[in-house]
Amino acid sequence: MRTLRSMTLAAATDNPSIITGDAGRRARPVYLDCNATTPVDPRVQAEVLTYLAEEFGNAGSRTHSYGQAAKDRVNRARRQVAAVIDARPEEIVFTSGATESDNLAILGLTDHGARTGRQHVISTQIEHKAVLEPLEEMARRGFEITLLPPTAGGWIEPGAIRQALRPDTLLVSVMATNNETGVIQPIPEIADALAGSEAYFHVDAAQAFGKQVESLRHRRIDLMSISGHKIYAPKGIGALVTRRRGYQRPPLRPLLFGGGQERSLRPGTLPVALIAGFGTAAELALREHAKWARSCAAVQAAALTALKPLGIILNGDPDRLAAHTLNFSVPGVDSEAAIVALKDIAAISNGSACTSQTYEPSHVLISAGLPSQQVAGALRLSWSHLTPSVDWRQIADRLQRLADASPGAKLAPQRPQARKG
Repeated sequence: MRTLRSMTLAAATDNPSIITGDAGRRARPVYLDCNATTPVDPRVQAEVLTYLAEEFGNAGSRTHSYGQAAKDRVNRARRQVAAVIDARPEEIVFTSGATESDNLAILGLTDHGARTGRQHVISTQIEHKAVLEPLEEMARRGFEITLLPPTAGGWIEPGAIRQALRPDTLLVSVMATNNETGVIQPIPEIADALAGSEAYFHVDAAQAFGKQVESLRHRRIDLMSISGHKIYAPKGIGALVTRRRGYQRPPLRPLLFGGGQERSLRPGTLPVALIAGFGTAAELALREHAKWARSCAAVQAAALTALKPLGIILNGDPDRLAAHTLNFSVPGVDSEAAIVALKDIAAISNGSACTSQTYEPSHVLISAGLPSQQVAGALRLSWSHLTPSVDWRQIADRLQRLADASPGAKLAPQRPQARKG
């Protein structure tokens, strides 16, 4: 462990992941970066446009029907989002996305921690920067932050959480699914490990909300960050789930002030159109997530079949992978070279979109103890049920040519142990 002291509106199509230009222009590469953002579902798009162009009222306007229609739609969206994780509608606080929700969940507890003398926080080395950087800010304010390493398979041992707990632990924050590796974390088991502790449990569920349902319904989860643009809604909308313990809400203080919206935790005029789209996306996810998972699993199986002859090394426990993600290294192939070689046929990445401008090795893979060459070659491919047919054979052939041309030594396969926790 480590311790830190004008707008163009496109018509809805049956397959929004296929985007083409003007007549005669070449089709764009297949989009395989859905962990960065998903395409907007046509049904969601239609709902957003309705509340942009027709029902454009302010949900805070109480004196006329336009405002009432907007308020009614916001309240319905609150119910739609809450239903996915079995929460009360009044426990949903709309935000601009998971990053803001993470900040509100973490930094919003600092006053309570300072007042009660509980100034210890437990998190992990594989969290998104939207969690790690607020934790760094807490450290600057005098809090002690314990960051637990993952197993070689990229997941956190519930027992490690239990051992790190102290009487002064204020917060435990663990992501539900890692955005880089696609490794699903044992959230229910971690929640069970917190039995008897007063620490608040925060889950960054940006990659899991609407895809994994039952595991996020655990009543021990006090705070949960979710994002619309990971479940086929627009960017710029998300929520923080603030579950009550009995009759007590988590003792959060707002980060912004003025207006009193969202129970005074997140002021500002509500983006009704985005909230409406988010609500629709949540309802669709609750109804269709099993079907989506089957579709994604079929894509993953096809990808593995095509890529296996390359001797790929999976960067994550294969028994814990989400169906919509693969993170792997090809022996002898650098990730930047692979991205360039594939750019005309597939849009892929080598890590988090939020840190891709820094060109730094993945902190997630480094924390799992993977060899530096393996980390440097890591590729992340992610898709959805909206992804059109992928020519995996062509992708594999391009990667094979890169590997054949590489002067570097081949990586020795290192399969992570599939331990259960």
